[in-house]
Amino acid sequence: MNDTKDLFDDLPEPFESGPLEPGSLKPGPPETHPALEDIDALIALLDRWVARGWLRALDRALVVFLHREINDGPPLLLLAAALASHQLGRGHVSLDLAQTLAAPNLALSLPPEGDDLSDPPPLPSQVLEGLELERWCAALDHPLLVADGHDNQPGSTPLVRLTGPGSARLYLRRYWQYEQDIRVRIAARLDDVSSDKNPASRNPALLAAALDALFPTTVEIDWQKAACALAARSPFAVITGGPGTGKTTTVVKLLALLQSQQLAQADRALRIRLAAPTGKAAARLNESIAGQVADLALAALSDDPESLRSVIPQEVTTLHRLLGSRPDTRHFRHHAGNPLALDVLVIDEASMVDIEMMAAVLGALPPRARLILLGDKDQLASVEAGAVLGDLCQRAEGGHYHHATCQWLAQATGTAVPEHYQNTEGQPLDQAIAMLRVSHRFDASSGIGQLAQAVNRPLRHEHDGQAKKRAIREVFTTGYTDIARLPLADADDPAFERLVVDGYPAGFKHRGIGRQHRGNDLAPATGYRHYLDVLHRQRPDQRAPGEASFDQVKARHDDWALAVLDAHNRFQLLCALRKGPWGVEGLSLRIAKALRRERLIAANDRELERGWYLGRPVLVTRNDYGLGLMNGDIGITLALPHPEDPSRSVLRVAFPTANIDKPVKWVLPSRLQAVDTVFAMTVHKSQGSEFTHTALVLPEAPNPILTRELVYTGITRAKHWFTLVESGRGILDEAVTREVVRVSGLGLS
Repeated sequence: MNDTKDLFDDLPEPFESGPLEPGSLKPGPPETHPALEDIDALIALLDRWVARGWLRALDRALVVFLHREINDGPPLLLLAAALASHQLGRGHVSLDLAQTLAAPNLALSLPPEGDDLSDPPPLPSQVLEGLELERWCAALDHPLLVADGHDNQPGSTPLVRLTGPGSARLYLRRYWQYEQDIRVRIAARLDDVSSDKNPASRNPALLAAALDALFPTTVEIDWQKAACALAARSPFAVITGGPGTGKTTTVVKLLALLQSQQLAQADRALRIRLAAPTGKAAARLNESIAGQVADLALAALSDDPESLRSVIPQEVTTLHRLLGSRPDTRHFRHHAGNPLALDVLVIDEASMVDIEMMAAVLGALPPRARLILLGDKDQLASVEAGAVLGDLCQRAEGGHYHHATCQWLAQATGTAVPEHYQNTEGQPLDQAIAMLRVSHRFDASSGIGQLAQAVNRPLRHEHDGQAKKRAIREVFTTGYTDIARLPLADADDPAFERLVVDGYPAGFKHRGIGRQHRGNDLAPATGYRHYLDVLHRQRPDQRAPGEASFDQVKARHDDWALAVLDAHNRFQLLCALRKGPWGVEGLSLRIAKALRRERLIAANDRELERGWYLGRPVLVTRNDYGLGLMNGDIGITLALPHPEDPSRSVLRVAFPTANIDKPVKWVLPSRLQAVDTVFAMTVHKSQGSEFTHTALVLPEAPNPILTRELVYTGITRAKHWFTLVESGRGILDEAVTREVVRVSGLGLS
């Protein structure tokens, strides 16, 4: 949905229809807003909404397009089309008409505290006042514009509706099709679970010995072991769990299991590919898997453990690269007509995969290939439309395994499924989902883990909100050593600068001194001073005595770059917003100036705002396949000796790579066309990352973007230290009781 052409490129050919004649629209009731009964009034209203930034110009353009092609489309229908289009930009796959009538002002991108400009346009609540769902649904009954999605044959209409008792959803046709494709293709794989095509389903004993070789025997159910068993049984599987629950460990053992079973029965190994939505997530998984594969004990699983190890993949790519992006188009080189050459596909950080990408992945998979999704169902969903992992995992907490699955798991793993995870009415999808429930990173003594758990408490009843707020307050007052709360008196409070420069050690119990992790002493929480100190203190000489070549000089600078990049990962400030004084744009410049005052960076105002300087950290904001850089990659601006004159320095941006022979990619700043200074980063951009000390700053005023999922995601980016920065009172309480509810019809029941 990047431009008007993309929005309209799958609409039908223009219809033959005459111009709209005055008086051709039937007037509504006298109390009805004029925009609901007159097309000119509707477009005038949309113009005002667009001018105020409440609606996108793209959404208004769709209405004009539809009216030009079919001039008898009721204004109520066209308004619904505009709002359905607008929902895509907000992450929703469709427009829920009943939900919109219940809370009309949530249908537009209204400012959180209203609009103080003069002559504001009517709010949606004013426009839709008195409108009944039945009347709005009746207005959608236009066979040239809207098809009934229940027929699974929407034809060539640009819009599709799904209705039920007291509910109605309106889709742009392409997104209805994405949803249907995902439903049908996952359901087809779930149908194969108990079929004769899958030998593991027929005989769980085939897996039992291998599972016992990979996992120690336990009295209670080992959910990692159960996840491997379920995924080996099903051509489609989901492994979900919070941070530190061992998703990567589980999938490495699962791949060893699948390959050992394959090699015992066939001459060739499985073709396995690993992918992630972003370059950063791919690099992190690549690093994690490489270490775990090297340490995996395989002697009990194979007579030739090193041969088995060699066919467990370690290279991770992005989904765009896997599918084969085609420049200037939303289509890929691999699709149903040109499927991927693989037997197993594992997608990490699946919560970040939007509905369009998931449909493309499923469409490009060979019919017999396995798909395994890994991710935290409670993290923020993708920036684009859809929350596929969250939709699929709606029932994961309860398990809902039916008798046959429980019996099969007991035979395969040697342990029984607890009764409260059993359900005789479990759905087919439930049988393919495993939730890892034990965090190995955060134990009962971890404030980060307890805080994340408190924030993530579901709101099943009206009183749950107060209980959640109390639980969060208790976490902060219990005295955990790894969390701190920093309330700011005002926007100029110097405590903020102390945090970003030095890490605010005073906020932690005993100033963070004396903490241990797995028997090792932890360094206290730091700020950005740490990586800049490493940058300056460990900077190599231009050319050391005895070094005859530039390659030798560069090797020392590679080591320096890796040390700086590692040090930079020790602290990161996260923001909920991009704009405003407490957003990324305002805070990145403010932090740069604070670091300059400490003489940690040297740059004038122009360079801080738009230029390059030693120590500048940058975030890649768009995939650049020519440079081999992906959206989300972080690099640091450093100085290299000039190849022809070592006495001179030239700025280059150092990015880490997964290549052992070339661990650093050095890039000319002038070649980086889509980067931002990253002293502050949005929580969305931080997904797939982990920082030793993470600080999350909440804005001073309420905002719809502040949700439980955002706060939870921000907290769980912290590995050892977490600081909550509050610039306004009550913002945390409001955020944790607001949940992301994305309008979607994706479900496989």
